[in-house]
Amino acid sequence: MPIAVYALTAGAFGIGTTEFVIMGLLLQVATDLGISVSMAGLLISGYALGVFVGAPILTLATRKLPRKQVLILLMAIFTLGNIACAIAPSYGLLMAARIITSLAHGTFFGVGSVVATSLVPEDKKASAIAVMFTGLTIATLLGVPAGAWLGLHFGWRATFWTIAAIGVIAMLVLARLVPADKDKVEVAPLRQELAVLAEPQVLFGLAMTVLGFGGVFAVFTYIQPILVEITGFSQEAVSPILLLFGLGLIVGNMLGGKLADRNLPVALLATTATLAIVLFAMTAALRSPVAVTIFVGLIGAAAFATVAPLQMRVLDKAGPAGRNLASSLNIAAFNLGNAFGAWLGGVTIDHGPGLAAVTWVAALVPLASLVLAVISLRLDKRERVALQTAPVSCPQS
Repeated sequence: MPIAVYALTAGAFGIGTTEFVIMGLLLQVATDLGISVSMAGLLISGYALGVFVGAPILTLATRKLPRKQVLILLMAIFTLGNIACAIAPSYGLLMAARIITSLAHGTFFGVGSVVATSLVPEDKKASAIAVMFTGLTIATLLGVPAGAWLGLHFGWRATFWTIAAIGVIAMLVLARLVPADKDKVEVAPLRQELAVLAEPQVLFGLAMTVLGFGGVFAVFTYIQPILVEITGFSQEAVSPILLLFGLGLIVGNMLGGKLADRNLPVALLATTATLAIVLFAMTAALRSPVAVTIFVGLIGAAAFATVAPLQMRVLDKAGPAGRNLASSLNIAAFNLGNAFGAWLGGVTIDHGPGLAAVTWVAALVPLASLVLAVISLRLDKRERVALQTAPVSCPQS
């Protein structure tokens, strides 16, 4: 992989840390601000919805700028947003700061995915995306447990000050290592870019992403309360257990990229089905400390094995003119799934069967994503058959 791909990984690490770290701080934030755990969980939904709104807006607003300049600008927004989180005096202002921080997220990963695939041969494109998304996995492996440890010993605000410092470092790495655009950025007409929104297969891909990650975050948003209140771990034990989730992310992310490079349709079906099975099976392990610890790692692996296949599916169906927008929209879809999952988990806890039922409720969501994947791939097959059986017109003599 070119070193520029790893520079994108550095930016992904910073953004991934701020997105996921709040999950290890829910109890501290809730206590400090005098709110319920489920209300604190909405800070994840607010961030995710900010990504969903910000991704298409910032992608279109920056479409004429050099991609390197766009990436650095987005990291600056990210850094300022985390400083605002660190000094927020109330729940409302913390939510607003989280949303500001989130605006850069979707466009960074969307533009970054396009840049990463442009730097490698055709048979390495999914792997390049997986390498960039390794920043997210390392953020979960190191950033989230470290952030939870900082929050436990120095207060949750110290965590956000640290993440702001990471943002500054990521900006410097991007400025140094990502090559400037060799040619002037070719901008497709706005109508052609927006036409991707009317492509049925792109919409199928976005819906699959929403549902797949909706299931993941219905569980992961409330992983701290699950481990503490059901399994019986201490709060201090949560951070080391989250390391296993991060390790699972790294393994699953790279495996998903390799599978997608070899056979994208098979990778799409296999990874989505595996995710649903793992979430459902975890229900039986919640009261066993050893078993639940293993499942935390398995969820990480199953979740991020779906990332490269889902991202490549949308890029393949978008076409050249709509790739930037479609790529950013798929990142927005990941985060809409996060918001939906956090909401679903909260509803299950407050108004449904309770915290112990979150895992099996969550499993139903990627199962719906699997159904959409089957339908989408069948439509592909019908299109290929139609093209093969279409009459060929012969020139008249």
